Amino acid sequence: MQTSYKLFALLAILASTGCVKSSIEQIRHTAVNSQIADTESVVILGRRQHNNKETENSFLDCVTNALDDGKMKVLPEQTFKDQMFPWFEPRVAPLTTKSLPQLMSQTAVAERLKQTGVRYIVWLDGSTEDGDKGGSMSCAAGPGGGGCLGFLWWEKNADYEASIWDMQNSESVGKISVDASGTSYVPAVIIPIPLIARTQNAACIGVANQLREFLQTLN
Repeated sequence: MQTSYKLFALLAILASTGCVKSSIEQIRHTAVNSQIADTESVVILGRRQHNNKETENSFLDCVTNALDDGKMKVLPEQTFKDQMFPWFEPRVAPLTTKSLPQLMSQTAVAERLKQTGVRYIVWLDGSTEDGDKGGSMSCAAGPGGGGCLGFLWWEKNADYEASIWDMQNSESVGKISVDASGTSYVPAVIIPIPLIARTQNAACIGVANQLREFLQTLN
């Protein structure tokens, strides 16, 4: 009985200390007051050039779904790429947002973009990575049953930046940065109980909320 009380106390402490901490910064490059027409939309693109630093599809989908709340039209990334083929394919897509004005200066690209109805391109760059980790756990099984004993922990850091470009004027109107970090725990007294810090989800919600606020104030 005493062991159970200790386990419950440990879980209570971990639940209170294993939360995610996040910071968000919003920067406006220019004062824009231009309404998005009903026929115009927003597209969110993820970094795809460097395999070890690609923005995860799960994060891109999360931000897209969170932003697409019915108040503004959000074009799926793949739909945009199909409509803009081949200029946004991985081998020929611009490596940074600074290359967008040069790409859009091409008449064929500008015409195709106009046909898609995309007014704002949001470029997501960043990733979620594991940090420090520690602890140990051992599990065993026998004739009388089995179980695990130990304690594991690891850190996860989600660091993303969203650059917002107004394609009507071919200029950057601002950027949003979010940094979320947290520690996950797995205590085990017979049964492992994972307490996962959802850093990527926290970063997704932070970026989506800031993007919604940013774009709606442009209207």
